[in-house]
Formats: sequence, structure tokens, C-alpha cells
Amino acid sequence: MIENDVTAKLRLRSPHEEDAKAIWELIKDTKVLDLNSAYSYLLLSKYFSDTCVVAEIESKVIGFISAFSPPHKPEVIFIWQVAVDEAFRRRKLGLKMLKHLLNRGSCNKTQFLEITITPSNKAAESLYRKLAAELKTNCELFTCFP
Repeated sequence: MIENDVTAKLRLRSPHEEDAKAIWELIKDTKVLDLNSAYSYLLLSKYFSDTCVVAEIESKVIGFISAFSPPHKPEVIFIWQVAVDEAFRRRKLGLKMLKHLLNRGSCNKTQFLEITITPSNKAAESLYRKLAAELKTNCELFTCFP
């Protein structure tokens, strides 16, 4: 599939409850991210859909962002997981999903992103540095959970 085909068919949207199984399978198949219970992805899809993103092509879930606004911090979006199907990696899909999320009305008060990544996950670090560069802002890294 050529890049223009992928971009033309790509749909970014909020998750629905019926996406939970496909999201769980996507996370499992990454073999990199911590796999949470299928129930947790159901809860994210139902109660946090305004801050989560599904990427799909022809009804197949190929990407997912789980995120939420912490209680008492409406200016913060905490990014929990960013997953991209292996066949669609290195096409800036993670970056597209993050920008889509930040452009939603539900994120119009967002001033900061908080993210936790393992030090060995250089792909995630690169993703957030690219986002910061595109947004012309800072990306600060520090140890959160020693």
C-alpha cells in the first residue's frame, strides 16, 4: 500500500465501546506496551473517549492513544499509551494521532502534556520531541517514578 493510499483511507476518531477488543489486540500485538485488561480499554473507550484516539483504515483499528485529563488539572492531558500497528509504523501515525487529539474541542484548555515512557523506549521519546518541535514548545524529560 503506498503512502498516499494510507493517508487517503486513514480515519482518526474517538473510540467506541465496541472498539475495546480491537484496541486490546492492537496493544497485545505491539509486544512493547504494557497490556492492560480488556476491561480497562472498554472503560477508556466509554468514559474517556474525548481524550482517546482510534486510527482506522477500512474499519481496522491500526492505532490508538489512551489519554485523560487528571482530576483537578484541566490544563493537563496525560498520555498513557500510543500504539501503532507494526505494518503502519514509521509513517508518522503516532504524531498524526497526537495532533488530532490536541485539535479537539475537548482539549482546548490543554497547556501541558504529561507522559511516562520507559528510558529504553527511544521511539516514544522521539515522537514527543517531534511533537514539541512542531508545536514550537519545550519537551522536558525527568525521572518521575525512580
